[in-house]
Amino acid sequence: MTHTARRIGRTLALVLPVVLVLSGTLAVARVPWAASNTESQVLTASSDTASVRAKSRTPQDILRDQLLVELQEKDPGIALTHLQRQVEERPSLAKHCMSIARALGRAAVASYGPTRAQSFSRPVCDTSFAFGVSQQTAGS
Repeated sequence: MTHTARRIGRTLALVLPVVLVLSGTLAVARVPWAASNTESQVLTASSDTASVRAKSRTPQDILRDQLLVELQEKDPGIALTHLQRQVEERPSLAKHCMSIARALGRAAVASYGPTRAQSFSRPVCDTSFAFGVSQQTAGS
């Protein structure tokens, strides 16, 4: 009895992973929502991008995204204060301060309008925030 149970266990241990992989592959091979018509479309992996690793995000990109969220949730003044603190704490971000402040200025115009956005302006990063506000105002 023990020998038979062991043999069944070994067989399942070998066959079950293969069955799971194949069924998962077949399940995602056809995606009907990707086709413009009613037929299903078969997806294939591109050999050009199969081994390309995802790009890691830089500290300045992460900081910019955090500050943009903060600008939306609170106000641009708080985001600018946090930008100034981060640049003081991590001097390596200083060379990116102007571009981050400009992005905050453009986002402030989109959220608050040009007049109200300009009222949040401070001398952070050579008044790049104000420049971003004026850029966005001139472009819109």
